[in-house]
Parts: sequence; C-alpha cells; structure tokens
Amino acid sequence: MTRYIHQGGKTTNKREIKLTAILTLIIAIALPTTTAYAITGNSQPDSIHSFVGLVVFYTLDTSGNEIPVSFSSGILLSPTVVLTAAHACATQSAIVCFGPGPILWSIQNGELQVVGVTSTYEGTAYQHPGYVINVAGKKGLPEFIHNDLAIIILKEPVPSSVVSAYGELPTEAGFVDTLPKKTDVTIVGYGFQNPREPGSIMRNCAWARTVSGNFAWSDEFLRCSANPSQGKGGMSFGDSGGPVLQGQTNIVLAVNSYGANPNLSGVTYHSRIDSTEILDWIAEVSANG
Repeated sequence: MTRYIHQGGKTTNKREIKLTAILTLIIAIALPTTTAYAITGNSQPDSIHSFVGLVVFYTLDTSGNEIPVSFSSGILLSPTVVLTAAHACATQSAIVCFGPGPILWSIQNGELQVVGVTSTYEGTAYQHPGYVINVAGKKGLPEFIHNDLAIIILKEPVPSSVVSAYGELPTEAGFVDTLPKKTDVTIVGYGFQNPREPGSIMRNCAWARTVSGNFAWSDEFLRCSANPSQGKGGMSFGDSGGPVLQGQTNIVLAVNSYGANPNLSGVTYHSRIDSTEILDWIAEVSANG
C-alpha cells in the first residue's frame, strides 16, 4: 500500500501516487551523475519563484509502469510551456510539479510516506535540435556541450491559482552582452543541499554574480561565480534547467547547465537564451509543440 500525505490536505490522484514512487526511485539512480550540481552557498528556501518547477523524465516498462530516468528543474514561461536543460531530458515523457516543498519521503511500517508533492502536469519534451554533449570532453571547454536547452509542452495548462507569474524572456537579442560585469543574479532550482542525504528536496534560491563575459564560448554560455566559502551561490544535482534571473526580476538570462568541477566551487556555466536563434526556437516550439 502506498500512502500519500499532502500538505494542506488535498486528496491525491493516480498521477500524484506515481510521482511519489518516481521521486523515491530516482534517488537511487541519480546520485552517481555529476553533470548537474544543488543550490548551495548563500542559499535559502524559495517561496517566491512559483514558476520554477520540478521535472521528472520517465519511460514505461513492459507492464506500463513509469520508470524514472532523470530529474531537473524547469521554468514555466506560459501556462503550457516549460523551459529546461537538454542534458537532463533523457526521454520525451515528463512530469512537472510545482510547489516550494520540501518534498519528503520515508518508509514507515512498510508504507511509503510522502509529504509536499503538489500539482503535477504531464508533458512532452523537445530538445534543441542543435544539442550536443561530448561526455568525454573536459568541462569548461567549448567542445563539452552546446545548445543545452529543451522545452516541455504540457498537456493541460497550469492554472494561475498554482503559478501566479511566469519566467520572462529577455527583451532583445544579445541582452546579456549589455549587462555590466559582476551583475547580480538569482539562481533557482530543486537541487540537493546535501547529495549524501537526499531524503528531502525543495526549491532553493541563491545569489551570485556574472563573471567576465570575455571567454571562448561566451556567445552561448553565461559564466557565474560559485564559491560557497565566499557566500556565493553554486549549483548541485537537480538545479539543471532552473533559471539564472537578472537581479531580483523574473527575467531569465540563462538556464542552469553545468559546473566546472564537482566541488561546487569556482564558476558555473548557464546556457544563454538571448540569441535570435534561441528566442525564435522557443517561439516556434511554443506555438507548434
């Protein structure tokens, strides 16, 4: 028997029960991954950015059961459009849920106890057609990854009672290039605070600054400070696909992509969305997905 406990007393449905199982199972398969690293450093629980959701990608076994493949964060751009990272998008089938968490799970008397799963929505994911990842490449070099972006089209709209605001696209192509050095940014995601203790997951935000844009692949990636020892925010597993926001606004400058090392220090890299090509792609998939 699977028992579901929801904050606020909402009655669960079949989709939400499946999601609890997915979240429990995915911990076992996700932790060895080092591509995507959780908000750390000067982070705090996030109750502001309701448009950032938790994304679970899954497949079906021969019995029709949903088998989790990966999870990430995602950005709701409209009631049916979610922007996320392509490298987390191992399948086209996705579930997106919204709510700050914490999402907690445990086994008590042989029953799965889950708290914090809120509204969930099914969708179909589309990776950017130019997405390439060189798993043998060295992180921090331009040949490592390109076009690390994907869009999920939800089968039903997210009501305003669940999400009251949306991530906003840059107002013009090349917007990031107009920003001064050391621009303040807010990083948001559902990454683990402590990958060694993954029993709880929640939406967190942290503050960082952009690093000089003068590097070899700066036309495609935004580089941010990530040194928790200096009070700067860093990424962890599960934050991929979440936004880098300009200051305290909802303007999405880039999507969380990868860190240069597994120690959550140094700098992090985020896929820019402010090129004409990317903005046109987002508009096309949003309209025709």
